[in-house]
Amino acid sequence: MKLSLVIPAYNEEAGLAECLGFVERGIVGHEDEVEVIVVNNASTDRTKAIAQSFSFVRVVDEERKGLVRARQAGFVASTGELVGNIDADSQLPLGWVTKVLTEFEKDPKLVALSGPYIYYDLSPVISSLSKIFYAIGLAVVWFNQLFFKKGAMLQGGNFILKRTALEAIGGYRVDKFDFYGEETDVAMRIEKVGKVKWTFALPMKTSGRRLKNEGVIRIALRYGINYLWPIIFGRPYTKVNADIRKGDK
Repeated sequence: MKLSLVIPAYNEEAGLAECLGFVERGIVGHEDEVEVIVVNNASTDRTKAIAQSFSFVRVVDEERKGLVRARQAGFVASTGELVGNIDADSQLPLGWVTKVLTEFEKDPKLVALSGPYIYYDLSPVISSLSKIFYAIGLAVVWFNQLFFKKGAMLQGGNFILKRTALEAIGGYRVDKFDFYGEETDVAMRIEKVGKVKWTFALPMKTSGRRLKNEGVIRIALRYGINYLWPIIFGRPYTKVNADIRKGDK
């Protein structure tokens, strides 16, 4: 089974090399099973050149700025049976690829897999609070499954989809989602095709730069609302997002 790892990157020259360094170490032993695609998403800095400096990376250009457009471009260009999504500020943990391949190989009904974020540049207190956020999200999923017979959760920047299932739902909805709510929308649509699994055994290390820059409480509320809004209204509540890059104060 082949995994296509898609990494959207808009003006990520400050941190992309570090991210790809972790990817390079993370795919050791799976080189023939993993392709790595960096989507250069309308960058005006050295993002593309940095990505091209890694021999195992294939660069795809998407001139229309937007996270969901970048994910879709990577999906269209990919060739794997599985399409994995991580962000350009991620630190791919050792064993992540093995866990992903094992989960899909042992369960043919599985169409989507996801796990939590671990913020490597924030305090342990904030990391603990994020667990509460996930617990609330899973409680909402449980409630929806119990009373409405539907409900699933994915973490943007740490989710893997089966290609046939993503094709069956028409890919990512670039017409309605640009940043917030995209993973909720995918989860709702793809659970109609097969099994969606959330596991704390598949963590992804990532930067908490957005939380640090905009405030933990504000971001928690914003993500919470944008988790519920697609479920209730079929669209995001927040349509504009700030561009925050490594080193921003």
